[in-house]
Amino acid sequence: MTLENYYGAIYRNITPFYYFPYAIITSVIPQYMDDPVTLIFQIIILVMSVILHELAHGYAANAYGDPTARLAGRLTLNPIPHIDPFGSIILPALLAILNAPFILGWAKPVPYNPHNLRGRYAETLVTAAGILTNLLLAVVFGLLIRFGAGSLSPAFLDLAFYIVLINVVLAIFNALPIPPLDGSKVLASLLPWRFQEIVHRMERWGFTILILFILFGWKFLSPVIFWLTSLIVGDAALATLIGL
Repeated sequence: MTLENYYGAIYRNITPFYYFPYAIITSVIPQYMDDPVTLIFQIIILVMSVILHELAHGYAANAYGDPTARLAGRLTLNPIPHIDPFGSIILPALLAILNAPFILGWAKPVPYNPHNLRGRYAETLVTAAGILTNLLLAVVFGLLIRFGAGSLSPAFLDLAFYIVLINVVLAIFNALPIPPLDGSKVLASLLPWRFQEIVHRMERWGFTILILFILFGWKFLSPVIFWLTSLIVGDAALATLIGL
């Protein structure tokens, strides 16, 4: 076994993908999408949400006994160690220049060693940590909207709503059981070993399946996004925020 294969057999990566569907965002808040300041805030929220998603994986792995991400310098809010040149910069920029209806990208994979993890469900919790973090961010800011609508400024409520919506999209997108998204890794961690290997081998076709799903299947998840966002912020607050 070569050194490369040896490490490939031990170390696994969690690649935080992000998907920014303009079609969904504009259908909810079309009055703000032409404002460049608002777009800048949305990009900042997206970047920070992805970084926190990554940190959650690394901190969870470290808490369950695997220091790989920590030793690799990935437990930091500094975005530079998390940037993948193609996935974080080149591809999103090309999609923006081409006026694509969505922005797709990914950060640098977060490495972890499953053999270092302690606990029966440790790998499940490590792979699910990013999704749970995005949901937690959405719930925290959703509660601020739900219970602070009468006392917080409209500007803050708008910002909080972007945080909720973007994190709901990130959570649902990454929860899909399509390799290499987190959902496929959560599923694999719950399966017997022989089935785990099948899921891992599917990663070679995963990106193609993912693109096909974005192009033809994402529309079926739009109602789920609207429902979960409404559940978090409340129907009344949602109607007010989107101007209904």
